Amino acid sequence: MDPVLERQVEVPPRGPQEAARGAASSRSSVKRRILLDRIARRLVTLGGVTIIASILAILIVIGVEVYPLAGKPSATTGGTAAAAGGASLLAIGVDEYMETSFIVDAGGITLVSLKSGSALPSPPLAGLGSARIVSASPAGRGVFALGLSDGRAIPVEVRFNVSYVESGRKVEPEVAAAEPLAVDPSRRPIERLAHVIGPDGPVTAAKVDAREVVLLSVKETKALVGETKREESRKTLLLPSQGEITALAIDARGDNLFAGTSMGEIVSLDLRGEAEPRVTRLGREQDGTAPPITVLGFVNGDRTLVVGDAAGGVTSWQVLQEASGDRRLTRIYEFASHEGPAIAFAPSRRDKGFLTADRSGTIKLHYATTGKTLLDLPPGVADHSNLTALAFAPKADGFIAADEAGRLTHFRLDNPHPEVTWQSLFGKVWYEGYEKPESVWQSTGGTDDFEPKLSLTPLIYGTLKGTFYALLFAVPLALLGALYTSQFMHPAIKGTVKPVVEIMAALPSVVLGFIAGLWLAPMMEKVVPGLFLIPVVVPVLVLLALALWRLLPVPVRTRIRPGYEVILLVPIVTLGIWLSFGLGGIIESALLSGDYRGWLLRALGLTYDQRNSLVVGFAMGFAVIPIIFTIAEDSLSNVPQHLVAGSLALGATRWQTAVRIVLPTASPGIFSAVMIGFGRAVGETMIVLMATGNTPIMDWSIFNGFRALSANIAVELPEAPEGGTLFRVLFLAALLLFMMTFVVNTVAELVRLKLRKKYRYL
Repeated sequence: MDPVLERQVEVPPRGPQEAARGAASSRSSVKRRILLDRIARRLVTLGGVTIIASILAILIVIGVEVYPLAGKPSATTGGTAAAAGGASLLAIGVDEYMETSFIVDAGGITLVSLKSGSALPSPPLAGLGSARIVSASPAGRGVFALGLSDGRAIPVEVRFNVSYVESGRKVEPEVAAAEPLAVDPSRRPIERLAHVIGPDGPVTAAKVDAREVVLLSVKETKALVGETKREESRKTLLLPSQGEITALAIDARGDNLFAGTSMGEIVSLDLRGEAEPRVTRLGREQDGTAPPITVLGFVNGDRTLVVGDAAGGVTSWQVLQEASGDRRLTRIYEFASHEGPAIAFAPSRRDKGFLTADRSGTIKLHYATTGKTLLDLPPGVADHSNLTALAFAPKADGFIAADEAGRLTHFRLDNPHPEVTWQSLFGKVWYEGYEKPESVWQSTGGTDDFEPKLSLTPLIYGTLKGTFYALLFAVPLALLGALYTSQFMHPAIKGTVKPVVEIMAALPSVVLGFIAGLWLAPMMEKVVPGLFLIPVVVPVLVLLALALWRLLPVPVRTRIRPGYEVILLVPIVTLGIWLSFGLGGIIESALLSGDYRGWLLRALGLTYDQRNSLVVGFAMGFAVIPIIFTIAEDSLSNVPQHLVAGSLALGATRWQTAVRIVLPTASPGIFSAVMIGFGRAVGETMIVLMATGNTPIMDWSIFNGFRALSANIAVELPEAPEGGTLFRVLFLAALLLFMMTFVVNTVAELVRLKLRKKYRYL
């Protein structure tokens, strides 16, 4: 070797110090890498644990809000107070704070303090004279009436005036009696009495004989100047009954009077109009086997009639209008029965709850909407027996009971969510005014008499319906687009198309919902027939274009590089859409009488709502396509190239390779893409909120709207009172959404792992 070259390649020997420094530097570098590794591992672990903890915290918060819905009502005794009247007690009532009560007996009205348990000074009842009180209409709803032994009735109202002084709240009772009404000209004792203040004035119904009822209607006309004019109308009716009248009830509007008899009959009197009342025998069997009716009364709203009988049975009834115009009294629910005759009834003024009691002292709390008996208090709970009357507190947070010994027992009631049962949330309920049990969501109404309808079934139905139509539009386009992009499209075009589709996912859903509701829905309404022609016309045009393409000379076709065919298809698809809209107008004029909406209604019984599932399918499908497309395209592109090359080398075409090799291999990722799109569609809020009309109906028609769980939460939660039933039911809806997505994602992961295991050896 040349000495010069030898000198050039010589490496000076490293001394001990330099070697030590190099080794130390290497160890230091390794330690730094190990430290960074540990820090990164701990950060990733911390991030994962934080995410899991956050999800669990959200789940705990939702669970805490939902759990009280499963609670059971309870009642505790608040004490007793001395009353008067004993067995002759006719009616009782209490103020909203359960501090002062009143009782009605033969001598008049007595006020009782529930705090001290003693009687309060009670003013004499004006107009009573030498007569005795022999009956009373139900108290507790404002003005009620006292039936006298001389055929008169005295309208009375007991007011509780609340004021606040230094020592605290002060409740001052006031008894206001109106001029007596001469109900029966024959001055017979009024044995049973029903009295309401109707829209035109007082309406009084009195039993004066075994089957004879006197109706007194007072029409009051208020003048701008001068005194109020009163016109009295009195009618005496002999009811077509086989037994004696044992109970009377009249609704708050003064439209319907019901009489129960000792033969178990229910007789209805239609008081509407100026003509003679229409008397109809309704309901129960008239063969003499039905037990005598002992209690009649209306729950809050005066549409559901509660019937109690001598056998202890408690049932609820509604008057339904048949197609022929006849009225039919239909039994809705049968509640838990008493061991003895039902002798007392008290409705809640806040909801559809009511109390019943038998003489032994058993008190039951029922709820008319759900048909459930919520609470059963046996006689030993408060040592009360021989009950004669019940009264619900105005706030429905307590009630009082009176017995023959002259004692008033008051109870505190904890019943925050009486309208919630498994049946009312997920089953069918027979609501007031409905012809049959149905699943309905209607959380608010126009009056305080409204019964909440909180069935989640229409919302779950709407969620699945919207998801189905969105995926029906999105999945074929996204998967076929991903297959073409990954296997057939030229890389230069793919480099532009894929980022554009991915950017579509960044569009805010509120913008898509706004466009869908205000622009797309009105536009689609004009071209619906053409929309349904697009899946037919466009493929036909594409096939026709392919046939023409095959007829072109080979030199012309080779000028188009493979993978650029999509550019030629864009004008063909555009032409197909334009032709579809044109043909749709022709078909509508020729075959659909010029109005497809009218034809849908006449021929198929379908109504067309402008904001419907068709609009949501396009809008939400547009939002879901980028997610499915991106994940599916990545899965298809990541199939090992040796599989594709081997298939092509064995003589398979590119299409055969894509369908039989690439698709099965990428199926785990494709399935995950579809499931993620499903979860995206299930949880979508703004699009379904703005483009569906938010009608909670159960109809699979694509021309109708729906209401989804997510949109319902967004609409209802801002107005729901915190801690109320609606508030907690909305949290339950959120829990259902969470569980739906959790179950879907779990199933998707299990299927993905199974598919991956099946095709991993390809």
